[in-house]
Amino acid sequence: MIKAGIIGGAGYTGGEMLRILINHPQVELVFVNSSSNAGNLVSDVHTDLVGDTDLRFTDEIAQDIDVLFLCVGHGDARKFLEQTNINEKIKVIDLSQDFRLKHNSSIQNRYFVYGLPELNRAAIRSAQNIANPGCFATCIELGLLPLAKAGLLQAEVHINATTGSTGAGQSLSKTSHFSWRNNNLSAYKAFEHQHLNEIGESLNQLQGELNHALNFIPQRGDFTRGILAAMYIDSNLTEEEAYNLYEAYYAGHPFTHVSRKNIDLKQVVNTNKCLVHIEKHGNKLLVISIIDNLLKGASGQAVQNMNLLFGLEETAGLRLKAVGF
Repeated sequence: MIKAGIIGGAGYTGGEMLRILINHPQVELVFVNSSSNAGNLVSDVHTDLVGDTDLRFTDEIAQDIDVLFLCVGHGDARKFLEQTNINEKIKVIDLSQDFRLKHNSSIQNRYFVYGLPELNRAAIRSAQNIANPGCFATCIELGLLPLAKAGLLQAEVHINATTGSTGAGQSLSKTSHFSWRNNNLSAYKAFEHQHLNEIGESLNQLQGELNHALNFIPQRGDFTRGILAAMYIDSNLTEEEAYNLYEAYYAGHPFTHVSRKNIDLKQVVNTNKCLVHIEKHGNKLLVISIIDNLLKGASGQAVQNMNLLFGLEETAGLRLKAVGF
């Protein structure tokens, strides 16, 4: 059994990590650290886990574990590792943005591999530490990687992507209150979202230096979970050629599937799947990709990376059911 610990178990990503690891057939969850909830039952905070676990939050950190998940805010993961002595033998999977970019990918004696399995599976298998990708970045990269691999990102890419409210985290803000979010839609951080940097690095890894812009308009949706990204680019590919390219790229990846029928969020919410759909309109190639932002966009992908790190079946503990209606 793999012994695991979680830092920051009270938030959305920590809660999803708990739900997966409690039911993972090859994991023993040793501790869940939350200084604000120390002593409280996990099921008092994540009430859907009543009857599933008697684990309590702790403010201590056990060192007799194999892997540590950092489910903390951006900037806090680096601070934690700077201030806390963690045994070098413990593998670390960080869900924040602190180590995703190449120039920020190391701290002390730890080097973090960018943890998108559909891009870096071989490197992940031999890694010690993983920087889990961002949710928007995961959805968009999975929509564009086959084109980058073929060197076909030869024009500006236009991206419109909408995310559910859980993408903003659990802390309340002006734009996360129900009264504001419900029956509402807004764009934010147009052309300058922080995930653009990791998207660019991932595409450059396959194609080399991109010479055209990624025009990204993020939106806040009035739903709870999921991301739908619609992307288009000028392309000489026929629709059939595009499908063949995408199906070949993802043939060996168990969670990313190419659908020749139109797709919708309910197909992936509560799963670790990404679905990709392609259409050709004149000289425009339209690519639509969808994920659950808390699973394939966060905790599910982190467990997928853990499975690869420890030589387990990549899908272990992640055969999750979508909400059909």
